[in-house]
Amino acid sequence: MTDQAGHIAVLVNPASGHGVGVDSARVAVERLRARGADVRVHQGADERETVALGRLAVAERPDVVVVVGGDGTVSSVLGPLLESGIPLAVVPGGTGNDLAREHGIPLDDAAAAADLALDGARRRVDTGTVTADDGTVRHFVTVLCAGLDSLTNERTNRMTWPKGPARYLAAIYLEWLRLRRFAYRLEPADAPVLEQDGYMLAIGLTRTYGGGVPICPGADPADGLLDVTLVQAMGRFRLLAFDALIKSGRHVERPEVTTLRTSAVRLTAPAGLVTYADGEPTGPVPVTIEAHHRSLTLCVPA
Repeated sequence: MTDQAGHIAVLVNPASGHGVGVDSARVAVERLRARGADVRVHQGADERETVALGRLAVAERPDVVVVVGGDGTVSSVLGPLLESGIPLAVVPGGTGNDLAREHGIPLDDAAAAADLALDGARRRVDTGTVTADDGTVRHFVTVLCAGLDSLTNERTNRMTWPKGPARYLAAIYLEWLRLRRFAYRLEPADAPVLEQDGYMLAIGLTRTYGGGVPICPGADPADGLLDVTLVQAMGRFRLLAFDALIKSGRHVERPEVTTLRTSAVRLTAPAGLVTYADGEPTGPVPVTIEAHHRSLTLCVPA
């Protein structure tokens, strides 16, 4: 380990993890400064201000941008970060932290995660975009979902208890009680059109969402492809039995699940269905989702 370091921009979302991000940021900043880094902290009062400060942090051309927060915080500042080519280090401080899980970044040790900004390996990984018909573009780094998945995310974001991944599982069961099916139409860039009624749709760059749920267990975060997982319509109690399969990643072996890989896909579904990515709303359907091959430099364990 070397204590020689340059300019490190630390971006803090105080709302991440219901305040966990602030504590993690304090630990991370203390560690980086103790190791000799020129640390400049950018902490907004809310998500909108965090995004604005992210642009400011990138404009100052630091050697590394450290984001303290969850996957949603990372994706919210991804636009200017990708344009700059500056490496990203993540100190997990959100609810799911699935980007960190995918790449072995310490989840419960903010100091160790911060160390990666200085001496972690630099890995090129994929990112994704969600483009609405009005031209609005949003970035994501883990999984986009639409259906039971996105409704669960909406409910999860409204809940204050329980904490961590248990909140997501609780929301799943609550949404199961008011289960709805959706008529999905998927137009992949390099495969036939798929029209299928279903309950859950996930389009992933990484394997997990919701704090470690392996919804796209075969996803490779650096292959330039989206892994699509569609759980078809079935009986309510049969779907409930799928919970154990999904948590183990074995659901993709079942005939009730359709999977495909593609570099881009257009999604249409019933009006009013909202997509979520990285645990945050990315707008109503229809949308076009695209993978961008190894577009982000991420600081990861060597």
